[in-house]
Amino acid sequence: MCSRGHKKLFKINLGTTRYKDAWDLQKRLVTLRHESKIPDCLLVTEHRPVITLGRGSHIENLLESKENLAQKGIDLFEVERGGDITFHGPGQVVIYPIIDLNNRGRDLHQYLRDLEKVIINTLDNYGLKAGTKDGLTGVWAADHKLAAIGVAVSRWITYHGAALNVNTDLNYFKLINPCGITEYPVGSLSSLLKNEVDINKVASHLAENFADLFYYEMETAASIETILDELPAV
Repeated sequence: MCSRGHKKLFKINLGTTRYKDAWDLQKRLVTLRHESKIPDCLLVTEHRPVITLGRGSHIENLLESKENLAQKGIDLFEVERGGDITFHGPGQVVIYPIIDLNNRGRDLHQYLRDLEKVIINTLDNYGLKAGTKDGLTGVWAADHKLAAIGVAVSRWITYHGAALNVNTDLNYFKLINPCGITEYPVGSLSSLLKNEVDINKVASHLAENFADLFYYEMETAASIETILDELPAV
């Protein structure tokens, strides 16, 4: 868990992004955070269709050829986060915390559990009772997996993060065995509530719940350049 007291957290809403652009930005911010040139940050985005394979991926969980994915306009990347294969795309909120765990016990296991709690608290905002499953990372409601979590750390600065299905077209998940799991279906907030949900409000709830759980005072920044231009080194 985080230490007592509130620290500054800058939220940056990236809008809709290509995965590679957000991935490159994260790695840039990790370096800047390690050099104490920026404070802790939370990136919020919605990706164009992409499938990513983490360090624990098994290629047999990719059910479509790379050529067919390209024809469907779906990017494919092997990345350094933990976990297996997953999909990101329209209707899904993704958060990428760039935070320093050096003063938070360097406990990656607890960090993962805290990210799950952020998702659970957000679903509770919508009246959904959600939880976790033993031995699996992520968040479930009504035995449907609504959120995937996969992280990486560099010198105890975090990157990658969590994705919550809001209005996501669940047909995309038929292209993979999501996170290598076949015994539980994938769901979304809208599929369980039987109604489309305001994705911007979900993104706001996620950011607020993240700040609350990690004891941050959150401030919205227009861009990373705004932070670099206006803030002294921390």
